[in-house]
Amino acid sequence: MASERWVFGYGSLMWRPGFPFAERREATLHGRRRAFCIYSVHHRGTYERPGLVLGLAPGGACRGAAYRVEDADWAGTYAYLVEREQPTETYVEARRHVRLDDGRRVEALCFLSDVRHPQWAGALGLERQAELIAGATGLSGRNVEYLRDLVVHLRQMRVRDTAMERLLGLVEALERGAT
Repeated sequence: MASERWVFGYGSLMWRPGFPFAERREATLHGRRRAFCIYSVHHRGTYERPGLVLGLAPGGACRGAAYRVEDADWAGTYAYLVEREQPTETYVEARRHVRLDDGRRVEALCFLSDVRHPQWAGALGLERQAELIAGATGLSGRNVEYLRDLVVHLRQMRVRDTAMERLLGLVEALERGAT
């Protein structure tokens, strides 16, 4: 249906959407990849001690979750998403086509990384990502918990992201005091 409204999630929206939805499907977005590329000064860090959060960086493809939202729930869902995803306006709202796991192609609301925003971290090496994530805490909790939740939920979706798993190992080692 042309009037269907979908939201694409690639991070915490996969396991904690926080809004009512009529359908959830695994989905793939082409042209963007999941990356720890945004300095977090709100949810997973502070201005004094930034952490890192995920963004949809240019290039590649990203497996995530797409949610179909009923028209009656859209206004509230959209307001919630803007408040949740845009506390410092680090993302650009866009509508992009995603491929659902059942083969359908739908247009979904996506929050893409704004590469011109001051919080854009770009392509950091895993060691630097680990240094930023280890010990960082924000309004939504410890940065390492966000990473751990990501790895767990990707595994549940049968997505093996060896870079994210390696990053988690590096962060856990740093938090234990190992080098």
